[in-house]
Amino acid sequence: MAVWRTLECSCKDLQLLLTLSGGQCFRWHKNEDGEWTGVFAQRIWTLKQTDDNILYQVQYAVTSNAKESKTAKRQKAVESHKKNESRTRNGNSVDDEKILRNYFRLDTPLDELYSKWSEKDPNFKEIAAKFYGVRMLRQHPVENIFSFICSSNNNISRISSMVEKMCLLYGSEVGKKNNQVYYAFPDVDQLADPSVEQDLRKAGFGYRAKFIQKSAAMILSQGGQSWLESLQDKPYEEAKSALMELPGIGAKVADCICLMSLDHLEAIPVDTHVWQISCRYLPHLQKYKSVTERVYNEIGDYFRALYGPYAGWAHTVLFCADLKMFQEKTQVSKRKASKAQGKEEIGAELKRKKGKKMLQEKVTD
Repeated sequence: MAVWRTLECSCKDLQLLLTLSGGQCFRWHKNEDGEWTGVFAQRIWTLKQTDDNILYQVQYAVTSNAKESKTAKRQKAVESHKKNESRTRNGNSVDDEKILRNYFRLDTPLDELYSKWSEKDPNFKEIAAKFYGVRMLRQHPVENIFSFICSSNNNISRISSMVEKMCLLYGSEVGKKNNQVYYAFPDVDQLADPSVEQDLRKAGFGYRAKFIQKSAAMILSQGGQSWLESLQDKPYEEAKSALMELPGIGAKVADCICLMSLDHLEAIPVDTHVWQISCRYLPHLQKYKSVTERVYNEIGDYFRALYGPYAGWAHTVLFCADLKMFQEKTQVSKRKASKAQGKEEIGAELKRKKGKKMLQEKVTD
């Protein structure tokens, strides 16, 4: 059985609920025990949050290619098992903790950013008290790109389903946990095969199937993974423009990729939801019926001027705060707190009355 390891990190510095279910990624699932399970870096991760720590378990990939022979798979499974036993005996794996810290960008002091954003924006200051610990994930560009191609005219539940189908069809098996088989996200060359479009159409991807296959083929022609990595070193606008050359990627999806996997944290993805948030800051935008290119750029430039080089991160906090599911959560928490406070006040009043009655009885005696 996998051991629980401990990563010191307060819930103020990282809140798993807001970070993992706010629309940045689509492969994390929470069970009834409050444990989050997801796949990245060829590992199955299970996370659990306390006030002061993130507890985590790691299960390592048993294969690197879904098309390997059964003999090769068995051999790798044996080797992987020995490797896991060794790592378990030695306690915390330095590599695993580094990967996890990198994924959540824990090297970035979030309290300092929240303080700076709160100083510049009273609205953010009010929101920060409830929506603390929202972090930008540092995702793998390939997974980020093809997940967000699936996001076009879609909801989180259906995007998650499509992403899992891609992994099942083309990804390598990572392992099995709680009777469920987990797969890695496929490499770009696996998605570039001409047969992919037809397969994905049969799987219910619709017009997105063509965009996925064509974009994968174009990325390969540009240099594959090395080309994607080179976009991290380019200026934000240049990286965004390069991404928009890929089929199925417009300004909003390009900004999502820049922000979530290419370290361009000033990128602000603008959709109808974000436009509605922006109207509270820029009321004149209400006269527009849709998000035109001019409106899109004005919104991005405004928030970059307001929040600075981490503007996309700050705006992600505003986005989470505006999501209905999180608003309902905070309302429930508020009602519970109010109810608890009410019980305390009633208890104190009963205690006071009881004390007063005892005193009166004593005086009478």
